[in-house]
Amino acid sequence: METAENSTPESAASEPATQELGHQLRAEVLEPLKQQFVGKDEIIDLLGLCLVARENLFMLGPPGTAKSALVQSLARQIDGRVFDYLLTRFTEPNEVFGPFDIRKLRDGELETNTTGMLPEADFVFMDELLNANSAILNSLLMVLNERIFRRGRETRPLPTLMVVGASNHLPEDEALNALFDRFLIRVSCNNVPDEHLDEVLSAGWQMDSHRQTHRANITADDLRRLQLLVPQVNFDQVRPKYVQLVVKLRNAGVQISDRRAVKLQRLIAASALLCGRLEANQTDMWVLRYIWDTEDEQELLASLVAQALKSSTEEERAVGHPRSLVSEAPDPEQLEADLANAASLLAEAAESERSVLRDRLTLLTARCQWVVDSQQRTFLENKANDLWRSLDAPK
Repeated sequence: METAENSTPESAASEPATQELGHQLRAEVLEPLKQQFVGKDEIIDLLGLCLVARENLFMLGPPGTAKSALVQSLARQIDGRVFDYLLTRFTEPNEVFGPFDIRKLRDGELETNTTGMLPEADFVFMDELLNANSAILNSLLMVLNERIFRRGRETRPLPTLMVVGASNHLPEDEALNALFDRFLIRVSCNNVPDEHLDEVLSAGWQMDSHRQTHRANITADDLRRLQLLVPQVNFDQVRPKYVQLVVKLRNAGVQISDRRAVKLQRLIAASALLCGRLEANQTDMWVLRYIWDTEDEQELLASLVAQALKSSTEEERAVGHPRSLVSEAPDPEQLEADLANAASLLAEAAESERSVLRDRLTLLTARCQWVVDSQQRTFLENKANDLWRSLDAPK
């Protein structure tokens, strides 16, 4: 079987139809999934994005919200092998990577029997990811970072197409921050609103009644060829705008390391490929909505990314990813909390910190004008104006 490690970009480019696989993935895999899973369109689009980019996706949400079922169904559609495991604080490496091969052990060789385990899977789903303990943490980081399994002297490349992690909470232990950081894209996965419950029940009943899953005319090896096209996407047009957005996000308090900024380019390229393009454009930066570290950052990112996408051209929007057209109005309560936080920071800010606060307040003021309710909008704009007067007042 061909893997991403032993293939070459030339072998991908030699396939005339490879570029069309992005359209095929959306039409034959992602859209049918949306019919099965009511209210999960956003998550399914992000699964497709990470699948093309060969990056990792983190889902935050309570049990019973179809996180595992989504990954299982996605894998079945392309006949991919899945490793699905619930981590506990006591999970041992053998449970995830496989035990040592007893026959080889008798000969004095330490070799892992990986049959049916993570090292042989195309799709990996790790439930309660943040229960990972020190015994498996280093090996997991190698899988997430480099798609390599290493145990003692044993090292082998992995066929893993994507890794999905899930938890009902964010990291509370600093030791897990490195693990969480390896999941570039984060998305909330909650119960659907009550008004869609009838549709959920109907779709769930259909899934239980018809276990035979439609299989797409796209295979795991097709997806590996598509992944090999990611480095060939032209970034010349979008990179200056991308740099501006990263700087703006950093000034607003969003933590984006140089390493993450580099890797996020793969997701922008994947968005282009999903639209059948080999050139990234400004609309592909929609993916940066999903790089939050805390839930409080979600709305801030949505607002700043929406601003960045506003200057895209009609031609770019016409060939853009459908997710780039989604824009949500800000939450007034969250905006009020952000303004209150800015006020408390301003009260203690040194002179050198006031320029950063000025950038943050500029963004908050811009978000105020998008509030739908006129009374709430006026109230928030007055609060923002009060902060501007305090900021501009001589110390």
